[in-house]
Amino acid sequence: MTDFPPLLLLTPTLLLLVLGLVWFVVRYQRIKLRQQQELAQLQEAAQQQALAAALVAQEDERQRIAAELHDGVGTILALAKLHLFAPGSPPAPEASALIDQAVAEVRRISRNLQPATLQQLGLAQALRALVQAVPTESGPEVRLEQEGPLGRLIPPHELMVYRIAQELLTNGLLHADAPHIVLRVGAVPGLLTLTYSDDGQGFDLAALEELPPPGPHGQPVGMGLINLRSRVAVLGGQLHYHSEPGVGTRVEAILPVTLLPAGTPAPSFTLNP
Repeated sequence: MTDFPPLLLLTPTLLLLVLGLVWFVVRYQRIKLRQQQELAQLQEAAQQQALAAALVAQEDERQRIAAELHDGVGTILALAKLHLFAPGSPPAPEASALIDQAVAEVRRISRNLQPATLQQLGLAQALRALVQAVPTESGPEVRLEQEGPLGRLIPPHELMVYRIAQELLTNGLLHADAPHIVLRVGAVPGLLTLTYSDDGQGFDLAALEELPPPGPHGQPVGMGLINLRSRVAVLGGQLHYHSEPGVGTRVEAILPVTLLPAGTPAPSFTLNP
C-alpha cells in the first residue's frame, strides 16, 4: 500500500480551509455593504422627513403671518384712513396716499406669503399671476410658456411647485441682470417639468458652491440654490443647473407630482399631505 506524504494529505484540507475563509470574507463584506446601504437609506429618509417637517413649519408660519397682516395691520390701516377722513378733519392728501401705498404693500406681501390664486384657480393661473406681477417698466421681460393643459395637483405638490417657481424667478430678478426671463411648465401623468431660463450674466456654479459661508450677520452664499434643492428633494425630484459666466442660466426641475381627477373642487390649501 502506497503511503502519501503528509504534505499531500494536508493540501486538500488547506485548500478547503482557504476557500472557506475566502467565502466567509466575501459574504461578510457583502453583508457589511448591504448594512451600510440600508443605514444610508435610513439616514436619507430621516433627512427627508426632517426637511419636509421644516418646510411644513415654514409654510404654517407664512400663513400665520399673512393672516396677521390681513387681520391686524390691514385693519389698522383701514381705521387710520377712516379717521383721516372723519368729519371736521383737515384734508391730508399726502397722508392718504401713504396709507394707500401701505395697504397695497401689505396686500402684496400677504399674497406672496399665502397665494390665494393658487388655492382658487390652480397652479397655471398662479404662475401667470406671479409672472404678471413683475414690473415691466423697471425689470426684465418675463414670459410664461405652458406646454399643454395643466390640471390641479394635490395641495402639497401644488404649493411646493409654486414655491420652486417663486424661488427661481426671485433669484433671477435679483442676480441674473437679464433682459429676458422665461418660465416654462409642462406636465404628463405623474411628472411635471419646470424650466427657468434667462440671457443674463450667468455664474460659475462650482465656484459658488465652494465659497465659504459669511459671518453670522450675512446671507449664506447660494441660499437660493439651497432652498431650491431642498424643495425639489422633498418632492423626490431632480434639479439640473446649466450656467456659465456671460451666457445666461438654465434651471430644470423634474418633479414627481400627483394630479387630481378632472372636475375636482378646489382642495384645502395646506402643505401637509
